[in-house]
Amino acid sequence: MRELINNLKGDKGIWSFVILLALISFMPVFSASSNLVYVIGKGSVIGYLFKHLVHIFIGLALIFFVHRVPYHYYKGLSIMFMPVVAVLLIYTFFQGTVIDGANASRWIKVPFIGVTFQTSSFAMIVLMVYVARYLAKMQDKEYSFKASFIELWIPVFIILALILPANFSTTALIFSMVCMLVFVGGYPLRYLGSIIGMGVLFLAMFIGLAKAFPDAMPNRVDTWMGRIERFTNDEPNEDDYQIEKAKIAIATGQVYGLGPGKSVQKNFLPQSSSDFIFAIIVEEYGILGGLTVLFLYLMLFFRFLIQANKSKSMFGKLIIVGLGFPIIFQALINMGVATELLPVTGQPLPLISSGGSSVWMTCISIGIILSVTKKEEEVAQEEAEKLEREAILQQLIDEHIQREKNKEEAEALGLEPQPDFSIEDSANPMRAVMK
Repeated sequence: MRELINNLKGDKGIWSFVILLALISFMPVFSASSNLVYVIGKGSVIGYLFKHLVHIFIGLALIFFVHRVPYHYYKGLSIMFMPVVAVLLIYTFFQGTVIDGANASRWIKVPFIGVTFQTSSFAMIVLMVYVARYLAKMQDKEYSFKASFIELWIPVFIILALILPANFSTTALIFSMVCMLVFVGGYPLRYLGSIIGMGVLFLAMFIGLAKAFPDAMPNRVDTWMGRIERFTNDEPNEDDYQIEKAKIAIATGQVYGLGPGKSVQKNFLPQSSSDFIFAIIVEEYGILGGLTVLFLYLMLFFRFLIQANKSKSMFGKLIIVGLGFPIIFQALINMGVATELLPVTGQPLPLISSGGSSVWMTCISIGIILSVTKKEEEVAQEEAEKLEREAILQQLIDEHIQREKNKEEAEALGLEPQPDFSIEDSANPMRAVMK
């Protein structure tokens, strides 16, 4: 175990908070899975818990192996994977898997192993690294709107256009995170304003075309519009079932909660182990439990900020911002949906919600971030060792000069000079060599 811990490189704070969130996830997932067993009649609670254990174990293994790869390798990998991501998104668009009658064009099933995979999550990672690579390359150069539009924004818009018809919330999250990243990377604000305007115009055109020709392509525009209308409408609506049950769960939890496994609303709340797991956490562990989870995410965000500030490489700094901040924003969105601060979006709670691909993609992002912090630690250690060697060398030089001075003074007084080699030198060959 000690050897394994010693092999965990990178920021130990990030490791700690990630492992804590992963451990916390087991009790809510174990409890919330019971509605899938007793209400829907699928599988067993122990089976769902074991499945989640496997997902978490694979996720932590992904973090370990990804963080061992030097982070500058991901520059080239992002360019290589951009076409792959585009192909996967096109395939998902036409061959998406239906899961319990929902999310029709978001998922594909991996052949032979039967695991469903949300391609937009993988696309987000590749796109963020690609944008960070471009911004780092342009760090000391002057931006041209035409050149940046061709090399940076056209790939971004292509990926977003392929995600948009099936998943507006993820598209909006990715676009906002890309805009934040280019702002941090020093992209001119006048150009960024034009890009945001283009994005809003493109979204309006897409919605207009989808409304005018609803059968032209698969889309979920009516679902988005309905959710926004229900969120802004104060009148009761039969479609508000999920959010009403989530609010009941949060209100029932009060300060200390009903206790582990004693949630009532898990038997009525759809997606209680994934999209609305935060409501179950508050019902069982109270406001204190919900605030604890929020505190862990905020501390993880704080570690991201510290490591981004420490990074001496622009690419490393942008990697931490581009991959770390979306994890925190996704968590805040999930909590906001459960408390009705935001309309229903379908974003999971990172590292806590059940689900394979969402956990694994989050873990890959964290692994890349830890790869950056690992390199920074190695550089800091090398600098410290270099300074230590220089200090020892300077000390030896000073001692040598002092001995020579003592010899000259002894000879001037006609005294016998002291021998150069001492017992201390026998224990330090470097000192003897200097003499």
